[in-house]
Amino acid sequence: MKQIALDIGLSTGPTIANFCAGTNVAALRHMELWIGGKSGVGADTPTRSPVATYFWGATGSGKSHLLKAAREALREQGARVGWLDASVFNTPEFSESWAAVMLDDVHLYTAAQQHAAFNWFVNAQTHQRPVLAAGDCAPADLKLRDDLRTRLGWGHIFHLQTLSEPERRAVLRQAADARGVFLGDEVMDFMLTRFSRDLGSLMELLDLLDGYALQTQRAITIPLIKSMMDNN
Repeated sequence: MKQIALDIGLSTGPTIANFCAGTNVAALRHMELWIGGKSGVGADTPTRSPVATYFWGATGSGKSHLLKAAREALREQGARVGWLDASVFNTPEFSESWAAVMLDDVHLYTAAQQHAAFNWFVNAQTHQRPVLAAGDCAPADLKLRDDLRTRLGWGHIFHLQTLSEPERRAVLRQAADARGVFLGDEVMDFMLTRFSRDLGSLMELLDLLDGYALQTQRAITIPLIKSMMDNN
């Protein structure tokens, strides 16, 4: 059955608090300590160091979620960051005002983006700024220029695992219960077979369903989901 990838914006945005770790607890704890401040969990003072951190894993494993959560947390703390992903083509020069450098989806970088990323990386080291990066494979397997690839493998490396289907179901059930919403097994099956299995997309779908159910004063059922999709 064809899955539907929802083209909708994030309702709350990625945060450390809404990162569903599953087996990725070590990566989550690392980022809690890295962020520190009000946005950190159990950490009042960040323990950031200029040692780079690299996350890798399949689509939906949460690597971009962690980078975006860190970016937003630093912004909330009044800090600026340098951000580069595959959609950024006019890269600015490195700025000493940046609190960190973040390189997302490095496996997709063009030659020009690799050049910019290397420049940022070297400057970050010079000015003692931490680097967070993410890609779809281990540093040694990245098809990047040698100097950038080797630097991405110098620091902390976390291999993120995608949540299993039972874990996704448990997270959805917990999130629904927190909203006071009942999700029957048939509804859960429908969500997991007809829509993107990426947990972020499923949580966004739950947010939309909750709002639509409140608006229409109906319970969340398969007909309600179809009605919502027909009206959007």
